[in-house]
Amino acid sequence: MISGGSFGGHSAARGHADEEVFGAVYDQKVILRLLPYITPYKKMVGIAFFAMIIYTLTQVGVPWLIALGIDTALGVSSISVIGKGQSGLNMIIVVFFVVAILNWVSNYSQQFAMEKVGQGVLFNLRRGLFGHVQKQSLSYFDKTEVGRLMSRVQGDVGQLQEFSALVVMTLGELLSLVGIVVALLLLDLELGLITMTVIPVLTLIMVVWQRFARRSFIEVRRCIAIVNAAFNENISGVRVVLGLNRQNKNLKVFDDKNLDHRHSNILASRYTAGLMPSVDILTSMSICLALLFGASMVGLNGSENNDFIEPGVLVAFVMYIQRFFDPIRNLTMQYTQLQRSMASGARIFDLMDQKPEMEDDMNAGEMPSLNGKVEFSNVSFSYVPGEEVLSSFNMVVNPGETVALVGPTGAGKTSVISLLTRLYDYKDGDILVDGISINSVTRKSLISQMSVVLQDPYLFSGSVKENIKYENLHVSDGSVVAAAKTVGAHQFVMNLPDGYDTLLTERGSNISLGERQLLSFARAIIADPRILILDEATANVDSYTEAQIQAALSGLLKDRTAIVIAHRLSTIRGADKIVVMDKGNVVESGKHDDLITNSGLYSRLYEKNFSSLESDSEVRRV
Repeated sequence: MISGGSFGGHSAARGHADEEVFGAVYDQKVILRLLPYITPYKKMVGIAFFAMIIYTLTQVGVPWLIALGIDTALGVSSISVIGKGQSGLNMIIVVFFVVAILNWVSNYSQQFAMEKVGQGVLFNLRRGLFGHVQKQSLSYFDKTEVGRLMSRVQGDVGQLQEFSALVVMTLGELLSLVGIVVALLLLDLELGLITMTVIPVLTLIMVVWQRFARRSFIEVRRCIAIVNAAFNENISGVRVVLGLNRQNKNLKVFDDKNLDHRHSNILASRYTAGLMPSVDILTSMSICLALLFGASMVGLNGSENNDFIEPGVLVAFVMYIQRFFDPIRNLTMQYTQLQRSMASGARIFDLMDQKPEMEDDMNAGEMPSLNGKVEFSNVSFSYVPGEEVLSSFNMVVNPGETVALVGPTGAGKTSVISLLTRLYDYKDGDILVDGISINSVTRKSLISQMSVVLQDPYLFSGSVKENIKYENLHVSDGSVVAAAKTVGAHQFVMNLPDGYDTLLTERGSNISLGERQLLSFARAIIADPRILILDEATANVDSYTEAQIQAALSGLLKDRTAIVIAHRLSTIRGADKIVVMDKGNVVESGKHDDLITNSGLYSRLYEKNFSSLESDSEVRRV
């Protein structure tokens, strides 16, 4: 809900800002955790690194070949093997083309191999994250923002997509730097040392630049997280925004956040723009040193006098110096990307290290076929420590019995069914199904014999048929139709454009709420559950749909144990037993007429909530 002139965005912004923390450039823990995901692709990794070495060597070798070509053409080459004059030059041209082909092939192989490795690692990481998140208990999702989970699965995993390429690029740049330094020193040791005197100055500039630039980059990420949070919240609450006519006010608030983001980007751009000229100045200084000292050393008899160098060597020096600073620029830009990738990896594995609060016991067995007796024995439960929702709660539901749970808001009704379906774990007491503790069996074997219909029907993108089958993919299409007919959904389904093959949009928004609920009922009964749980399943449907559901319930509930949380009088009065709850305990239990006679809490709730409804119903019938 939009509130307070800030989209409610401060806490959301803080949450998203926490996601944008920069890590170390190298985090050994993250690397070690990534290794099992990389191991299946070790051959491709080997190909990528081999190709990277070949590519770097060809890059470093080009200026040397150009120097040889110049000196050979001038007839002053110190390498006699290739010859002098036109024949030697022809040989160098052939070698140059071979090197160019090797450069292209190795570059292509390196990029293709690393992309294949990267996509494989990302596929397995996303799969592992998705599976791990699905194992978490409901309490985990109560405490964790959906946005954060999406940030892990989409943002952080996506950030790691760059990591594999960055690693190869960084190693390639470092190898290139080493190769260039070695080439300079081999060409001429004295001139090489002279031209590299600018490196300490470059190092100092880089250290100072990183200190300030890192802060600005973090600020950029923080600001865009705030902008995204505000945008997302405004779009999610668009109905409220339009209903309260807050578009102009929200735009002003958004502008403030957007301006902060613009300012942080401009500041970061200043630091980035300031670095490049500094590197270019140092490049020019190094070239000037090479020309200043190298020009006096150039001679046409370099092979006969060690005090001279060939003209081609001086040209190669200039080319190597220019290439030397290119990796420096690239490594500078990659520095923060590597930090971000390491932080993303740390967050991903932090999530994967969070053990589910509820797991099947190591010795858990399979739940046998149910008769349907449910017993709560002195069960205590709290969502927040120290604030009990259920306190020594006791209740027995016999096989085939329909029990309605009623009570004021916060009485603990929904908590009862959440514990029975093992969405949460209780701290004291026990819950028995057919005399077997639900904690002593696997959740899957227990839940497969239960079905739950919630107040808000949730349908998934897919066909009507797929939504009814859902987990029960083995059932026939005939069973799907039979389930739909049982709950009164068949007629409206057949009126859809493609019948049972009609595609539903997200959450089933292209059909009415009542129709969605009917499909939820069909989905619930297609598995032929022994225990059926209805959590205010008719609260949001119209009277006509409710009448359809009530007509279907007599058949649905036959020979099944049913626990029904209901506010509708028709559902309550049809129950075998009504359990009245208040403050986490049972305060009354019995038939409708008996509870009315007792003049207790149920009687007061009935007078307050149901008597007028019953009168209206009588009037409508007349």
